[in-house]
Amino acid sequence: MDYSLSGAFLVGLMGGVHCFGMCGGLLGAFSSQIPAPPRHENPLAHRLGFLLSYNSGRIASYTLAGAIAGGASGGLSLLFDAGHLTLFLRFLAGLMMILLGLYVAKIWSGVVFIETLGKGLWRVIQPFGKRLLPIDTRAKAVLAGSVWGWLPCGLVYSTLTWSVASANPLDGALIMLFFGLGTLPALLSVGVAAKSLMGWLQRRAVRWLSGALLIAFGIQTLYIGVAQLG
Repeated sequence: MDYSLSGAFLVGLMGGVHCFGMCGGLLGAFSSQIPAPPRHENPLAHRLGFLLSYNSGRIASYTLAGAIAGGASGGLSLLFDAGHLTLFLRFLAGLMMILLGLYVAKIWSGVVFIETLGKGLWRVIQPFGKRLLPIDTRAKAVLAGSVWGWLPCGLVYSTLTWSVASANPLDGALIMLFFGLGTLPALLSVGVAAKSLMGWLQRRAVRWLSGALLIAFGIQTLYIGVAQLG
């Protein structure tokens, strides 16, 4: 499972360009509602506290989704042939690793089309976020972030298949936790820092190396599955 954790973190980190483009506007809207800091509090620390609150809620939602996905597939393995189900999930995880590697390397971006699968759920959850307005406390920021975490995202859904393949709620939660932590640099960076980070993430050598690592993880996973067939 270690390679899945490092791979999930890498997907989150290298998917920063996608995260910044997709969630940057939403985070900007949240940030515009941050109240003025008290006189005794440093303005930068005050702003960072709210941003961390938003993101902690978002990552908590990812972690919960991972636990649910891993637990559900683990439960199914008790009802059906565990050997066949585990093998199928391993092949699914390996395939998604390869597809994510292609996405990170900017060779193929098909995984973003998976976002359409979550639009129905998002229509149900989105109104809860509006009830939190104005977001004037860190507690509200955490709750708003937890709603934000269910925004349809191809990277999230693709990584979630690894949680399904783990067939274990704890492993599934850890995979999505590491993915969420990987997205933090892009969504916490502002101004010049954001431009510098985005520039680094878009370097061809960085993208290709990261994509190659993910594809290697996927091939290793598929190889283990093929070996089990024998």
